[in-house]
Amino acid sequence: MSARQESPPPDGVRLTSAQGRWVLATAVLGSGMAMLDSTVVNVALPRIGEDLNADLAVLQWTVTAYMLTLSSLILLGGALGDRFGRRRVFVIGVVWFAVASLLCGLAPHAGVLIAARALQGVGGALLTPGSLALIQAVFHPDDRARAVGAWSGLGGVAAAVGPFIGGWLVDGAGWRWVFFLNVPLAAVCVPVALRHVPETRERDARERRGFDVPGAVLGALALAGVTYALIAAPGGGASAGVILPAVIGVLLGALFLHVERRRPDPMLPPAIFGIRLFSAVNGVTVCVYAAFGGFFFLAVLQLQVVVGYSALQAGTALLPTTVLMLLLSARSGALGQRIGPRIPLTVGPLLCAAGMLLMTRAGRGASYLTDVLPALVVLGAGMVTLVAPLTSTVLASVDVDRAGLASGINNAAARAASLVAVAALPLLAGIGPEAYRSADEFGAAFRRAMPLCAGILVIGALIAWLTVRAPVLRAAEPAPAERCHPECVYHCGVSAPPLDPGEARALEAERPPGGEEPAGGSGSR
Repeated sequence: MSARQESPPPDGVRLTSAQGRWVLATAVLGSGMAMLDSTVVNVALPRIGEDLNADLAVLQWTVTAYMLTLSSLILLGGALGDRFGRRRVFVIGVVWFAVASLLCGLAPHAGVLIAARALQGVGGALLTPGSLALIQAVFHPDDRARAVGAWSGLGGVAAAVGPFIGGWLVDGAGWRWVFFLNVPLAAVCVPVALRHVPETRERDARERRGFDVPGAVLGALALAGVTYALIAAPGGGASAGVILPAVIGVLLGALFLHVERRRPDPMLPPAIFGIRLFSAVNGVTVCVYAAFGGFFFLAVLQLQVVVGYSALQAGTALLPTTVLMLLLSARSGALGQRIGPRIPLTVGPLLCAAGMLLMTRAGRGASYLTDVLPALVVLGAGMVTLVAPLTSTVLASVDVDRAGLASGINNAAARAASLVAVAALPLLAGIGPEAYRSADEFGAAFRRAMPLCAGILVIGALIAWLTVRAPVLRAAEPAPAERCHPECVYHCGVSAPPLDPGEARALEAERPPGGEEPAGGSGSR
């Protein structure tokens, strides 16, 4: 197939065909780049700080600059693909991501690295939703669920091996190769996409009114202002350089909400938060992924600075959490379907909190088998318990035709929460700008930070217990004739829940007399 083809076959591409395998490989390569980047960079942070003679604020910005642009623009990225062509926007995103990665690897100082990481996030916002959109638009309806499942599973493998690959590269070729790795992946992905992936776009896309560019810009600037203030506060105190960005960020956030209420085509429709269950589950999401973001940012520093692990050892040490999620996420989804989401969304965060508290034992001279591994296994068990039911409940809380939007909002909320946590946690735990250079100082700060993360998770568990009800997962009454189930049955990303288009399934055979949905109705396949 040539790059000139503008549309897939009328019935869609079959997964078993040669072209179907090429399309799937393209989507996996693209999303795999972003998955790898979300896990490998944290492992490289101590070496980046050492090589660039940077303080903790630079390490925070290395993580948050990427999350800032990605979380702010990911909804807009999906809309651009629908309008201008999913393959076109996906390819632009891959190229953009690769060029920004190259700039990261070549960065002569911290300022260039942070700016390049922000550019990376823009590319990620284009390619991450684009990879899933390709599968939705190109494959035959009968094969679409299998293709999405394969995409999520293979992407999960990339996330699982990311810390190991990152550690191996950092200890060997150096931290810059963590970013250079994306360049050859893009060099393979782009020509395959141009040759084998047909172009698709929404049929009525040209008739749409426009994009919510003001909303995206205001959201990004609001997050940037708050993030800057939180990161600068440990060194700047209550100075004008801290207070002014914080005030501007809050005001821009209020203006963002005002604009979204008045726009005819908002990026973040305020009406969707009028659905009580959707709002509640997003509250759980914010708590859970704020804790995850803070934990994984500090844990790799703790393992290297305090415990004394190499980058490879630290990356390998974190594998149990992602491996458990990859192996057991489908079973967790099935369990959630049987018993409903309330118990998993309550027990899961509590298990994660226990794992983070256990991690405080990982100090000087800690044994991996008795001190580190038990904490990560408990944490992984909690993540397995909650992530699949979380996605199921988000999708089940809205109408079928809004499932993709709901999943995108949930994903963006998780990334924004992680961003704020990475910025705020060092301030709240009293971690100074140079603390990561001292094992004793950082170890003490880590022991102060873990109870804070655990407390956020307990709040998430309370929100779930008080607001999520198993018997009725639909906000609308009477219950519609279809319910939306997740298609991404395998997921092990620790930075955000999966982007999931959902799969509509009829309820007529399941609904008991009286029209109400059965208990546990939000499970995944």
